[in-house]
Amino acid sequence: MIKCVILDDELLAISYLKLLCEQIDDVEVVKAFNDPKIFLNEIDRLDCNLCILDIEMPGMTGLQVAEIISGSKKIIFTTAYKEYAAEAFDLNVVDYVRKPIKKERLIQAFEKAKELVENTPKKPFIEWNTNIGKTVIFTEQISYIKTSEIDSRDKDIILSDGTTIVLKNLNFKNLLEMLPAKDFAQVNKKEIIALSSIKVFSTNEIITTIPTEDHNFLKLQIGDAYKNSLMELFGK
Repeated sequence: MIKCVILDDELLAISYLKLLCEQIDDVEVVKAFNDPKIFLNEIDRLDCNLCILDIEMPGMTGLQVAEIISGSKKIIFTTAYKEYAAEAFDLNVVDYVRKPIKKERLIQAFEKAKELVENTPKKPFIEWNTNIGKTVIFTEQISYIKTSEIDSRDKDIILSDGTTIVLKNLNFKNLLEMLPAKDFAQVNKKEIIALSSIKVFSTNEIITTIPTEDHNFLKLQIGDAYKNSLMELFGK
């Protein structure tokens, strides 16, 4: 899934681009901006993997914006001016699409973006707002994740040393996209387990290496909707 954010100083251009994106499979427009400074203030907090930037904007060009965010986001440039092409590609962007934008040309750009996103290795950490503020958590330290009993929008992460950290307002779908798929599996609607924390695996139950207060080990019930994917993960 391509989750994109649009930046263009012209509202009509934004509306037209959003309309095109809605007609393309596996593309979601997360948010649109017409001010580069507001865009830069918010982009790190948005769940997106691609930015579509207009180049010619008052106050700050798309090229200047791209120099700031290119390390963390894939970029497609849109512009009515061909003279920016060489400078745009120097920034190692996904594509450069000339205005007026045609749907077929935009699809080509998204196909390039999908290939790059799918082949980009996951970071060895996740970064999110938690009960102790903005926090970086290394995925190799995560043993188990469950929906918080206090607020179902939050997720409790249990680290290998027993520490619990609460991820604020994050659903499992977005959380799983941050985690390396080969190392984690969702067990049911409320729980994710690190494969390194599994001791015994059966058709209906997982026994983990995580100790409980009664000196046993945590057991997880496998939801029917997750059995097939778990079996595939273990090559069954």
